[in-house]
Amino acid sequence: MTGLRLDLNVVDYLLLALYFATVLGVGFAARRSIRTSVDFFLSGRSLPAWVTGLAFVSANLGALEIIGMAANGAQYGLMTAHYYWIGAVPAMVFLGIVMMPFYYGSRVRSVPEFLRLRFNRPTHLLNAVTFAVAQMLIAGVNLYALSIVMRALLGWPLWTSIVLGAAIVLVYITIGGLTSAIYNEVLQFFVILAGLIPIVVIGLVKVGGIDGLFDRVREMDVLGEAGLHTWSNTGGSDNPLGANWFGIVFGLGFVLSFGYWTTNFAEVQRALSAKNMSAARRTPIIAAFPKLFIPILTIIPGLVALVTIEGLGAEKGDLQYNNAIPLLMRDLLPNGVLGIAVTGLIASFMAGMAANVSGFNTVFTYDIWQTYIRKDRDDDHYIRVGRIATIGGVCVGIGTAFIAAGFSNIMNYIQALFSVFNAPLFACFIIGMFWKRMTAVAGFWSLLSGTVVALGTYLLYLADVLPFNSDLEESFWGAGLAFVTVAVVAAVLTPATRPKSAEELRGLVYGTADLGVLDPEDRVWYRSPVLLGSIAVVLSVLLYIPFF
Repeated sequence: MTGLRLDLNVVDYLLLALYFATVLGVGFAARRSIRTSVDFFLSGRSLPAWVTGLAFVSANLGALEIIGMAANGAQYGLMTAHYYWIGAVPAMVFLGIVMMPFYYGSRVRSVPEFLRLRFNRPTHLLNAVTFAVAQMLIAGVNLYALSIVMRALLGWPLWTSIVLGAAIVLVYITIGGLTSAIYNEVLQFFVILAGLIPIVVIGLVKVGGIDGLFDRVREMDVLGEAGLHTWSNTGGSDNPLGANWFGIVFGLGFVLSFGYWTTNFAEVQRALSAKNMSAARRTPIIAAFPKLFIPILTIIPGLVALVTIEGLGAEKGDLQYNNAIPLLMRDLLPNGVLGIAVTGLIASFMAGMAANVSGFNTVFTYDIWQTYIRKDRDDDHYIRVGRIATIGGVCVGIGTAFIAAGFSNIMNYIQALFSVFNAPLFACFIIGMFWKRMTAVAGFWSLLSGTVVALGTYLLYLADVLPFNSDLEESFWGAGLAFVTVAVVAAVLTPATRPKSAEELRGLVYGTADLGVLDPEDRVWYRSPVLLGSIAVVLSVLLYIPFF
């Protein structure tokens, strides 16, 4: 078989049809529970921790995780594991233990709303607008990745596949709001596993198991032995990732990772929908455990594709790194199993895009429309606005999908977005949370300055003014420079401007209120966020040892 076209039969199509029918059914069922805007945008803050925890990790299992990380596995080898073990799990644990008490305890409806309370309205509006823009760009990544699979499945043109994928997500989010998205994300989590596990198992059988795979990687001119280690040669940049240990630890492990996981409302929104404080704190920590082992489902297929598909890594055409998973599906999977895999991939992209769209419609409605355009309307008005925002957001996402189509490795593109939008926000957020003296003026100008520096670094890299060894190294350094800029601007402006009073900051900065008290029914030891989080962090360290 040539190209990406997959040879599906009736069984495969029936599996797809069953999945789509189930997704839409969940949307219609969720519609009956929507009575207020809080029900639509935050599921009425009523969901148990295991549901919100699985939805939390599933919301991230979009193009970033499946297509992007498999592409990185082929391009950078086992160094891709940094995105999980140092670039995700510690930040997820920090969110649960340290930051969720502030988010959930203050009863804010979004991350930008927290910044309005901590700083001022200009800071709030800046973050709301930049978040909305970022979510539409990232939604485009998920749509483009979905179009790759749909094009492989049906042979349809890019634009047709993008519009169809957008329409599917649009229907169930518009009908059922966040509750529909979350319960579909729980379903999608298991569908994704069912779709990816056969690719891993059959791929490893084909190359002679994990030892056979590693032997063949060693023989490759592209990666070689360096592709099988995580920290080797990181004293400099002579490694597949082209980044040194400082860029990995500070740029990725601290700024990019904490910036994404702790301030990205598309993720935090899942925890805010939990039924109580304890469930909210455990949400990202529960999600951290499957996150530890997802590299098996993404990096290994990338390596299998590298050693079995000749010419993988071309800048254009079907042999781009982005196509590693679809190419493996074409080459490895029999009918029936192929239908499950295609369904799993489509589920992953829908989960990712649904997270972006549900985060966008909440911030647009609460933080832009209600706050600055139409105040004091009834709940029905804001639910209608949320549904209209969903439609508008999906339409914009269709446009941004064509931007993502211009990148041969969408992971590089999405990391650039994180460095511009998430890194300065995290710096402003974390400094403001732990430094009570930081003023509202300092909050606004430090956030704006950090964003400008991160964007400027990226544009200068594209113009060949700033030399970096890879796109990802630029993202690490761009994020780091943004963080430093925010810290410096805050330190300079704070002494010269007036801080808020202690009463205004109660519950918004560290040490002003005890917001982390567990609910009485959750005081058992195995539900302790600190214990569960410590176990997750220790496991992330132990997993590095065999591949150091």
